[in-house]
Amino acid sequence: MREVTFEEYLRFIEKSNIIRIEDQEISLEPIHVERLEPYGEELTDISSTVWSFPKRGSWATHRGDYRGNWAPQIPRALMLMYTRPGEVVLDPMIGSGTTAIEAKLLGRNCIAVDINYQAVMLTLHRLYWLEKALEQLNRGTLEQFMGISRQSIEYDDMKKAWVKVYHGDARNLDEIDDGSVDLIATHPPYFNIIEYSGRKPAEGDLSKARSLEEYLKWMSDIAEELYRVLKPGRYCAILIGDTRIHGHYVPISHHVLDVFLNAGFILKEEVIKIQHKMKTTRELWKKLGRKNFLLIYHEKLFIFRKPKSRVDIAKYRYSMRLDLGKD
Repeated sequence: MREVTFEEYLRFIEKSNIIRIEDQEISLEPIHVERLEPYGEELTDISSTVWSFPKRGSWATHRGDYRGNWAPQIPRALMLMYTRPGEVVLDPMIGSGTTAIEAKLLGRNCIAVDINYQAVMLTLHRLYWLEKALEQLNRGTLEQFMGISRQSIEYDDMKKAWVKVYHGDARNLDEIDDGSVDLIATHPPYFNIIEYSGRKPAEGDLSKARSLEEYLKWMSDIAEELYRVLKPGRYCAILIGDTRIHGHYVPISHHVLDVFLNAGFILKEEVIKIQHKMKTTRELWKKLGRKNFLLIYHEKLFIFRKPKSRVDIAKYRYSMRLDLGKD
């Protein structure tokens, strides 16, 4: 892990205001912040095990131009449920910075890591313009920016919260001490059999795994490292999607669940997160006769807990790997 600062980001954009991730180009243009909190249709019910966000959040510096990022409502909900202001949130595969932005807005400290240097630059870009917006705030103007659904977020907590961004591998979080993180929240890259042109992928880049076996081996290494850095009794949330190969369903989420149970985690919750597509129901019915498989319109959000003690393991053993906690 190597910490990357705003100074390095500013040197980067002096040379180029475009980042390239796989086959996608994203412009690093200035971002105007109109509000700092979700409202209206961006707020939906999260009291059950089915979550749905028809309207992707666009508050603060969130943008939907990075393929594969998660809706900001998800890390926001996880932080509100499982952390308090001033605690430390880790996203070891930060992508476009969504988790880090929400941590800052909610007054949580954040460690953001990504193996892709271009993603690190995108994260710093969005944090930079968020910090610029926060510099203009005071207690009098905060209410205006928070919107009509203002929650109990303290101005001082938001201003004091720090974010550290690292270029590094989630399998080796060597700058993070054992048992020092209060919440892990991340959306790993999908396993993808499509090979992209461009730079040679870094060893451990999940999006470039050559087989499902390799993907799961790297994910197993990540799970063990996340278990190490998480405090006992605290939570680790992973959003993962399934895929199809040769028209048949590949339950990647099931395999990833096994990986985290094998690392020693307890399964606290399994949430179905609905994916919203642009196609109408009429269009889908028309295509049904031409296809012999169903479209995948959901992802799985697994929320794990690290056990506190042997007593914890015995008590919750049916939510763990079954050979644990028998003695």
